[in-house]
Order: sequence, then structure tokens, then C-alpha cells
Amino acid sequence: MLASDQIIAQPVRYQSHLRRISLANISAIFWDVGGVLLSNAWDHEERQRTLKQFNLDEVEFESRHEMLVSSFERGKITLQEYLKGTIFYRPRSFTEDAFKQYMLSLSQADPDALQLARDLSRSCKYLMSTINNESKELNLFRIQTFGLREIFSLFVSSCFVGLRKPEEGIYRLALEITQRPPEECCFIDDRPLNLDSASRLGMQVIQMENAKQLREDLQKLGVVS
Repeated sequence: MLASDQIIAQPVRYQSHLRRISLANISAIFWDVGGVLLSNAWDHEERQRTLKQFNLDEVEFESRHEMLVSSFERGKITLQEYLKGTIFYRPRSFTEDAFKQYMLSLSQADPDALQLARDLSRSCKYLMSTINNESKELNLFRIQTFGLREIFSLFVSSCFVGLRKPEEGIYRLALEITQRPPEECCFIDDRPLNLDSASRLGMQVIQMENAKQLREDLQKLGVVS
């Protein structure tokens, strides 16, 4: 046995989805978008790249962003209103359109994960829906650009429903809209905190790390062969 000073702490992957996996028949799969199927739309990394691109002060921007992001992602303010409050509250050397175009250009697909979702949709075995936090303009752009309407029949997006993950209400709403028992639902997200509420409601949950791992965990649920 190792002495206490010899014990080396190891990083622990979120495990609750492994405990929750059962032989229940899955009839609905709910997907996060950013960090699962696509890159994040406007998360910390994307904001950092944009601030650097336009030579903006991070502290000044982030303090304004934090005051507006909840309203922005709940669809209470538009992208134009958000940018006026965070960037264009004073004259800039670049245009609002140039800034928007750069924001949109940051969205990239995970081809393998997107193909897996597309294949599951084409099987017609499962109700396919998103549960995601995104502002309206970015969400609609990503739905159109990456063909998400061909995959999903429902978009439970924060900008449409006025609720955000990890609030339990957005998961309850998804279950109520689809009228599916939670034990027949699988929710996929890359962040442990977003999985907790879904798990407490009785949904099967999978933490996304990469497309190969996601496929393997879906196989454990009997979703893919």
C-alpha cells in the first residue's frame, strides 16, 4: 500500500453517466451544440481570439460581457444591442459588420460527431433535439450553416425558451415538449455541470470528449451497434 505522501492525485472524468447507463430503451437524444457537434459559438476561447484580433482590452470587455451575457443568451437582447453594450459604446477603428463576420467565422464543425448525429437522425429511430445555450443570431447562423435542420426536429435553445443550462427548467421543458419519460432520454454535453440537472431528472447522460468516445458510450446504451 502506498503511504499517504506517495499517493498521486489523478484527474477524474465525470462518471455519473456510467452509473446511469441501463438497458432502458432510448427514444430521444438531446444534444448540446457547442463543444459537441461544433466549436463553441462565443465562449471564452472565441472571445479571447476576437479581442486579440481587434486589439481590445480584455478586462474592460469581460466586465461588460458578464453584465449582458445572460440577457444575450436568453434572447432578451439582440446581437446588435449586445455589441453596442460591450464593444461599440464608443468609436472604433473597425465596423460592426467586420466584427460580426469575424465572430461568425469562428464556428467550425466536428465532422465525426456531426456525421454520427446525422446517421442517428436518418435511422428514424430517435427523436433528435438540441438543448443548448446560444444567442439567437449565432444560433440561427449555425443551424443554417451546418445543416442542423436536417438532423434535429426540435431546438430547445436558450434564446428561444428564455432558460439556460444548467438551470433545471430547460431540461424539464424539453421533456414536457417532447412528452418523453426521462429514462428514455439521453442528453449529451461536454460540461459536467450541464449534465448534473439532466441526470437528477432521470435522463441518461454522456459527457462528450471526442466522437470515438461518444460512439462507444452510445453503444453502451444500445443506441448504435
